[in-house]
Amino acid sequence: MEQQEVKTPEAVAMLDMLKAVPQQGKFMFGHHDDPVYGIGWDGDSARSDVKSVCGDYPAVMSFDLGRIEIYGDKNLDNVSTDRIRQEVVAQYERGGMVSFSWHADNPLTGKDSWDVSDSTVVKSILPGGANHDKFMGWLDKIADYLNSIQTADGTKVPVLFRPWHEHTGSWFWWGQNLCSTEDYKALWKMTYDRMQEKGATQLIYAYSPGTEPKDSTEYLERYPGDEIVDLIGVDAYQYDKDTFGQNLENALTIMTQVSKAHGKAMAVTETGYETIPDSVWWTGTLLPAIEKYPISYVLVWRNARERENHYYAPYPGQVSAADFVRFYEHPKTVFAEDMKQFEKKK
Repeated sequence: MEQQEVKTPEAVAMLDMLKAVPQQGKFMFGHHDDPVYGIGWDGDSARSDVKSVCGDYPAVMSFDLGRIEIYGDKNLDNVSTDRIRQEVVAQYERGGMVSFSWHADNPLTGKDSWDVSDSTVVKSILPGGANHDKFMGWLDKIADYLNSIQTADGTKVPVLFRPWHEHTGSWFWWGQNLCSTEDYKALWKMTYDRMQEKGATQLIYAYSPGTEPKDSTEYLERYPGDEIVDLIGVDAYQYDKDTFGQNLENALTIMTQVSKAHGKAMAVTETGYETIPDSVWWTGTLLPAIEKYPISYVLVWRNARERENHYYAPYPGQVSAADFVRFYEHPKTVFAEDMKQFEKKK
C-alpha cells in the first residue's frame, strides 16, 4: 500500500512560516470574516474594516465551516461557500493565511453547537454510536469543501483547521462536562483520520482550549497528540480589564512551556473586547499581554453586520481606530503586506 502523504508541500511551507514569524520577534494580526462583511456593509468586494482603518488587510483571516455540512452553499453566518473559497484563495495569493473554525450543529438534537442539553452527543458519533454514519457524512462534506479550495493551477490552498475548540469550557456539545477525556481525544482522532482518508493533506491542525487550564497538565489533559496537532492556541476574551491580561498571560506562559516541550507553533487563536470601548486597548492592553511570548498570530473575532454592538476590530471612526493604527505601525505586528518577508523561495 502506498504511504499516505501526511502534508502537502504547501502545508509544510505554511507551518514553517508560522514558526518563522515569532523567531523574528513578530506576530501576525488576524480577523474573523474580515473581507466578507463589516460594520454597515455586507458582501462588498475587496473591502475590509481593518483595511479601511490602517490601509492593509490582516495577515490572517478566519472563516467558519459551521452548517456547510447542512446547507452546502452557505455557512451559519450566511456567507456563501463560493465567496469564502474565493477569499481564501485571494488571501493565500497575497501571502496571508487562513484559519477555519467549525461550529458544527449538535448531531443528536439537530440544534446548534451551543446546545448542551445532552451529554451523550460525542459518544453517539464515535464508531458504534447511533449518529456515527451521519457524522462521517458531515466530515466528508467538510473535507470535500476544503479540498475544493484551490488556486487556478489546481493547488489545494493550505489552511489551519481548528475544530473542537474551547473544549475546556462546557458551552459546546464537545465541551469539558459533555464528554470524557477519552471520547474527546477519539473525536479528534476520528476527524483527523477521515480528513487524511479524504486526501485533505493541506490542513494544519490547531488545538485551542480556553483560559481555564491552570498548568500544562490541565492544558494537555485532552490533547489529541503530537502526531495530529501542529499549533497550540488559546481563546481568551476580555470581559473586564483586571482579569483579561492576567488570564491571557497565564495561558501564554503555559503554552510557551508546551510549545517548547512539543515543538509546536503557538497562537492566540481567538481574542477580543466586544465593541472595543477602550480607546487605547490595542497598545495599552492587548500588546503588553502578548508581546513577550513567541506567538505566530493573534486573531480577533468578527465585525457582525446582523447584530448590533458585536464587533471586535475597529472601523473608520470607531473609538479605538487611532490606537489600532499605532498597533499596525508597531514593529512587532505583521499584516498582509508584511508577509512578503516570510515568503518561501520556490
